[in-house]
Amino acid sequence: MTRPAPPAARYALRAAALAAALGLWQLLTALDVDLWLRFSQFPTVTDVAHAFADRLAGADYWTDLTESLTRILTGFLLAAVLGVAGGVLVARSPLAEDLLGPLLEVVRPVPAIALVPVAILLFPSNEQGIVFITCTAAFFPVLVSTRHAVRALTPVWEEAVLTMGGGRWRVLGSVVLPGALPGVFGGLSVGIGVSWICVISAEMISGQYGVGYRAWQDYTVVDYPGVFVGMVTIGVLGWLTSTSVELLGRRLTRWLPRTSYTAGPRVPRRTRETSAPAPAGPSPKENVSHDQLV
Repeated sequence: MTRPAPPAARYALRAAALAAALGLWQLLTALDVDLWLRFSQFPTVTDVAHAFADRLAGADYWTDLTESLTRILTGFLLAAVLGVAGGVLVARSPLAEDLLGPLLEVVRPVPAIALVPVAILLFPSNEQGIVFITCTAAFFPVLVSTRHAVRALTPVWEEAVLTMGGGRWRVLGSVVLPGALPGVFGGLSVGIGVSWICVISAEMISGQYGVGYRAWQDYTVVDYPGVFVGMVTIGVLGWLTSTSVELLGRRLTRWLPRTSYTAGPRVPRRTRETSAPAPAGPSPKENVSHDQLV
């Protein structure tokens, strides 16, 4: 195994990869390259940067940003609470699995964006419908990850708590929830990304404000740099929220053992072969007495 690079070198490599991608984008669009992909239809990086600067100077951009973040946080927090509670309940209770399992498995494959007509008919306002879609999108990844994490716990831990006089709530608080935290945060990390996909789509269809709504409006008026401003904003917001969830998960699970690799000096193969320990037992060339053989 190779020695891992220092953190500064890794960050520099990531920045260089991003700069290379932007440079390639600028080159292909500035030269109007049309091989199979039509880069001549794309705005250049400088066009998007100018549009981004203009949006930052206006109030509409920050209003859209606030609306999208509010919808995401509200729906995601509801999904986190309901998903963790439902996953633990289904994993721990055979009755709950029999009652809720078939219904959840039937609804789970349905894309959250397909529930837009249901949200429009069911809720009195578009805002509540968008939050419902966002919550539904994040609910199932959290539910499934929590369910699998709880079922994967070692039964010995629960038996130890019960042996020492602990009840069900003590088992839940001392064994189930702490032991399932890595799996729970894995589902939360996936759920926050899916929430961004669905909230943007819901804003395009039935929203009045938001990053997705603004990107769709820019597309209808053929403002392609504005569309790319929305795409960049969505990407940055999704990266920030997903990273926040992962950092919170690392902090809450810092009591878990961490495995790290520390590369030592490489030993030549010839040296390893010559320095290998001799096999146990007497050598065939040694004289062994009859008593020792018996």
